[in-house]
Amino acid sequence: MKDVLIAAMQQDRQGAERLSNEMNVAAAPIKLQRFPDRESKVRVMQAGRVTVLYASLDRPDEKLIPLIFAASALRDLGAEKIILAAPYLCYMRQDKAFHDGEAVSQQVLAKILSPWIDEIVTVEPHLHRVADFSAVFPDIKAIALSAAPLLAALVDNSKGSKNILLVGPDQEARAWTKAVAEAAQAPFVIMTKQRRGDRDVEVVYDDATTVEGREVYLVDDIVSSGATLAAATLVLKQKGAARIEALAVHALCSSDDLIQLKEAGLFRLRSTDTVPHETNAISAAPLLADALRKEIARLQSTYQA
Repeated sequence: MKDVLIAAMQQDRQGAERLSNEMNVAAAPIKLQRFPDRESKVRVMQAGRVTVLYASLDRPDEKLIPLIFAASALRDLGAEKIILAAPYLCYMRQDKAFHDGEAVSQQVLAKILSPWIDEIVTVEPHLHRVADFSAVFPDIKAIALSAAPLLAALVDNSKGSKNILLVGPDQEARAWTKAVAEAAQAPFVIMTKQRRGDRDVEVVYDDATTVEGREVYLVDDIVSSGATLAAATLVLKQKGAARIEALAVHALCSSDDLIQLKEAGLFRLRSTDTVPHETNAISAAPLLADALRKEIARLQSTYQA
């Protein structure tokens, strides 16, 4: 694609290279130096007329300032349009102030990023009370991609849909579970959850659908600590599930969390590569590439008009 470049820092190099290969577009590094006092110095090596700034925003507090510096430097080097490709987008869960004095991080993040980029493309942002992703970024074009086809591809339906069951561990996972189930042509149910703390949850299976003897796939968008999946796994084991595994879009949990999931009886956790993780099983690069190709073609048509 003419006059198009993908730019990424070292920590996102592998994801950027996969996207580069999918799109047949050159990728260039962004150099990041940390001074002894932890200030950041950013240097971009080149820019395209349309530049895709690739950054998965896990560990956001260490990534956001260098990202803004990179966007500024890309603009200085001649980037007319900057598309932020953020496979995982941080700070989406806090969309309201639940107590006096709380910052609404979702709104703040949008105000931080919007002046520096022209568009944002992400995968399954963790939205609760905001149904439309474009409402989060009202000042720029915002595209949220569904990972349902990716997770559905990990479901083994070879023995027939009666042998498997997709389960959402809480009501927040209903939309993702339903979408994956439809793509996998498999039945699904939703559990109920009460959260007392980050790692203290109670999950209840109160659906009439039988679990006994079935292969169960727990489906969620984000695995942060794994506490919800662990609690759900214990309940499903008690209900007689033959095998339980989990499918997630974004895996943020630690190695210790994975051990606890195994001890709870989870066969395995598999995730997309939106966040580099040992559980990555399928790449989101084709999904991102398809959306970016369409957007870039639209932008290039405006140049020619």
